[in-house]
Amino acid sequence: MVHRIASILLAISLAFFATNASAAKGNTLILQLRTGEVTIEMRPDLAPNHVARIKELVQQGFYNGLKFHRVIAGFMAQTGDPRGDGTGGSGKNIKAEFTATPFVRGVVGMARSRDPDSADSQFFIMFEASPSLNNQYTVWGNVISGMEHVDRIKKGEPALNGAVQNPDKIISMRLQ
Repeated sequence: MVHRIASILLAISLAFFATNASAAKGNTLILQLRTGEVTIEMRPDLAPNHVARIKELVQQGFYNGLKFHRVIAGFMAQTGDPRGDGTGGSGKNIKAEFTATPFVRGVVGMARSRDPDSADSQFFIMFEASPSLNNQYTVWGNVISGMEHVDRIKKGEPALNGAVQNPDKIISMRLQ
């Protein structure tokens, strides 16, 4: 009887850990760049709707091959526009999910227009801290490894607000 109870408890424990591992597994993104892999931890605790939308787009292959169209040294690298010029998106806006989480090196946030609820598919990765973005843009993740690859993304022209000629691209994005 003790052996049977132990077996049942072990089965329940394994099911619990497998369920939690699957949930955690779904909140990690692998961003493949020409210089290597970047691992991004998504933060559904901060921005559940943004994370859900990013996951949908990643599963559709939406980001594969998209350009880093705006890259400003010492600030951020922006991507996620299928047009490649900063004017496009997936066609589905997401309501703002602002938090007190600061925009520091490695933070991933959603790009938007002047309208706080206009985020769509474009996002950016911070090279350095930028307190002016705090509480103004949605944080949905942070780079947990591979930031050196983000640092190597081709930078844009300062006179052109970071627009990049012959930009680097996302090779692929996948959930892990």
